Amino acid sequence: MAERRVKVTTEVGIQARPATVFVETAAKSRGEVTIAKPGGNTHDAKSILQVLTLDVRPGEEIILGCDDEDVLDRLVALVSEDVDAAGVDIGDILDVD
Repeated sequence: MAERRVKVTTEVGIQARPATVFVETAAKSRGEVTIAKPGGNTHDAKSILQVLTLDVRPGEEIILGCDDEDVLDRLVALVSEDVDAAGVDIGDILDVD
């Protein structure tokens, strides 16, 4: 399983609507996809509850793991605000009230 350590630079971290898009992207992988904070337990990145429970805030580092390099690249792009590389519509991420 490939791993990437990345600093979360999005405005809200991985909360609310961005978490939903993150989980939907992770679910595109047929294999296991994990997320963890450095030194912490790994969580299932396909589970919205596990991702939200991790409470990832802007500026924090996370470790992503996945066998599918394409999905891994998209997840890294999502948390580092490279929406074009993530291949998602910005409207899917923005929290519209």
